[in-house]
Amino acid sequence: MAHLNKNPADKERFICIYPAFINSKKTIAEGRRIPVDKAVENPTYVEIRDVLTAAGANVIVENKLYPREWNRDVQFRGRIRVQLKKEDGSLYLEQFSSRKDIMLYVAETIPKLKTRTQKTGGGDQNAQQGEGGKKGKKKKK
Repeated sequence: MAHLNKNPADKERFICIYPAFINSKKTIAEGRRIPVDKAVENPTYVEIRDVLTAAGANVIVENKLYPREWNRDVQFRGRIRVQLKKEDGSLYLEQFSSRKDIMLYVAETIPKLKTRTQKTGGGDQNAQQGEGGKKGKKKKK
């Protein structure tokens, strides 16, 4: 019950979100906390931070590694702390009433980021160019 005496606006009281929580490539045993159909493929802490700051949330980035993560690469590092409540105990943002609300919002918004849409768009253009080259080779024969 010691947590009742602490200020909800303290940085230690912010909720933690690791990219593994919303990663569709992870199993529940590996740390995924939302359904696969709502999860995102390999999110990064940078994408999570960008989405939450755009929504107006108070966000802190920490250089921590999720304990269940076996891969120690830099791309899997990063923990995001998000303020859920103000000093008086009321919600910081009305749209985020719980940790799960934040995770679902982030997972829904990350695929709409420019970096995600440009990567998929660029891959489609390259595939079309490759097909065009193949057609040209057939004509030469």
